[in-house]
Amino acid sequence: MGPVARRTEPQEGLGAALKELRLERGLSQEELAHRASLHPTWISHLESGRENPAWGTVRRLAKALELPLSELAERAERFDEA
Repeated sequence: MGPVARRTEPQEGLGAALKELRLERGLSQEELAHRASLHPTWISHLESGRENPAWGTVRRLAKALELPLSELAERAERFDEA
């Protein structure tokens, strides 16, 4: 098993997956932030891979994007492996 991401390590795959899904749904960062009860700046930080969100935040984002958490995780993993 490889190294485990620490809470402070950026999650670039997750950020790329969030951006891809948001754009597929025609949402702005502001719209996604509103749906997930987050600040738009936080969405920008997540998409750029500068921040590593808490589990609850990831769940809220998946719900806001109207997809299962497992699909968000799968997409993030694909980006991480690329």
